[in-house]
Amino acid sequence: MVEKVNHSAAQRWWRTVPDGLTVVQAQSGVDKLAVRMDERRRRIDGVVTTVGELGAAEPLLDMPVRPFPAELEVERTVSPQSLVQFDGNFYSVPPGLPGVQVKVLHRLGEDDLRIATAGRAVIAQHRRAPRGAGQIVRDDGHVIALERAVLASFSDRAPCKNKVRKPPSAAALVEAERLRGQTAAGDPAERVVIDLSHYAAVADRLRSVPPPTKEENPE
Repeated sequence: MVEKVNHSAAQRWWRTVPDGLTVVQAQSGVDKLAVRMDERRRRIDGVVTTVGELGAAEPLLDMPVRPFPAELEVERTVSPQSLVQFDGNFYSVPPGLPGVQVKVLHRLGEDDLRIATAGRAVIAQHRRAPRGAGQIVRDDGHVIALERAVLASFSDRAPCKNKVRKPPSAAALVEAERLRGQTAAGDPAERVVIDLSHYAAVADRLRSVPPPTKEENPE
């Protein structure tokens, strides 16, 4: 019925609107058309009524208490610490899934979120933390399982042996000699030679020579 009314309004009014009509004049024309269409007579179960009276008698549904159940779905990668990032927070998953692609599912209006595998098998459910709070939300079961996995990785085997320092091979010694012989031309090390024995000799002479007296000083 609504579709038919819209069709009638388009045929009777929209196609007859002149190009120079203002917005106020167009709204006035729509209002007059609506009044005429509401006054049309209809016979329902032998009772004569109008379209406007039928529309006023139609019951409307109450406003929904919760928003439309739309669901947000994003893909995330599990960190080595068995955490999944979403909206500025981190949520735990069972251990053994580092690097695995998972889906974070959140339905509008709900306080919880779910973490599922690619096949939509739910592996974790948490209460959603405030957006951007930087919180780490962990499930107690995930913490216990992670501790067990870490402890199970320890071994009672003997520790590794210390690193053995081996002398350089003959090929390494030959290469070192080759590199030493390729000093770049113009290198300051080639032009300046520092011999500390000269400094030592000068220091010895200064320690053995007595300081000049006042009589030796020239006037």
